[in-house]
Amino acid sequence: MTALHDPSVPADLDGAYEHCRRLAAEHGRSYHLATRLLPRRDRPAVHALYGFARTVDDLVDVDTRFGRPTSECLAELDAVESELARALAGSTAGARPVVRAAADTIGRYGIDPTHVASFLAAMRMDLPGAPGYRSSYATMAELRGYMHGSAAAIGLQMLPVLGTVTPLEDAAPAAAALGEAFQLTNFLRDVGEDLDRGRVYLPGDELAAFGVDADLLRARRADGRADPRIERALAHLVAINRHWYRLAEPGIAMLAPRVRPGIVAAFDLYAAILDEIERGGYRVLDRRAVVPRRRRVAIVAPRLAGAAIRAVTG
Repeated sequence: MTALHDPSVPADLDGAYEHCRRLAAEHGRSYHLATRLLPRRDRPAVHALYGFARTVDDLVDVDTRFGRPTSECLAELDAVESELARALAGSTAGARPVVRAAADTIGRYGIDPTHVASFLAAMRMDLPGAPGYRSSYATMAELRGYMHGSAAAIGLQMLPVLGTVTPLEDAAPAAAALGEAFQLTNFLRDVGEDLDRGRVYLPGDELAAFGVDADLLRARRADGRADPRIERALAHLVAINRHWYRLAEPGIAMLAPRVRPGIVAAFDLYAAILDEIERGGYRVLDRRAVVPRRRRVAIVAPRLAGAAIRAVTG
């Protein structure tokens, strides 16, 4: 029985989970579509973890040239972290909905709080003036150091919710790899938007091998022109991204059978973003690659039908 269907759960907590569900539906189309394939009992916790991560990510993803000052963003991030610490200690007074739902999920499933701390530390690295701030990454190794907190930690938070047929520690490397694969897909899709925020997440040495640097990316962002150097660099990084998906794929068989269809759908939906980047000629500087609705439905619909049949036949 999950929080949303547990009569012992206070109404305000029930509302907090519903708030997280709405966040997932509004902002994470592929993510939310994939969660529909999860058993109902697992969805609220998945929405809670997404809602918390999304809220924190939005705090640091402002364009500080035109938006809130960095100091305000840092103060808000500190407030979220303090609210979570108090909620995990048993006091949810004054905590925002995503914090209440996340704290309840962490407690219910025994999620290691260090994974949440790693995520928050990585988010601070996105804010100018914060300790460890980075606007770019010289190597893939540096980027993966950041993604340990921003992405791998999310995969590790999810594992206790999803359940495994192996010891949790055996499934952890694949869960972390899938988180990183999803994150790199986002970075490839969002190059133009990240440039507007003063950030370049693609590794400098990988770009330089093709004659690309941040100045060239900004110039092509400004004039909208295609550039074969950028296309070749992105094609190379898409190939690396696909390799990461292949490394993560064996981990799906380590998950509890009930959740595998949802994770396979998420896997396929995110990988389809790479297809759209390729199909669009790697034009990620002046447009955002989006998987067409008909393809998203084609990926998910057969699995939804299968899940419905399994629910009826037991």
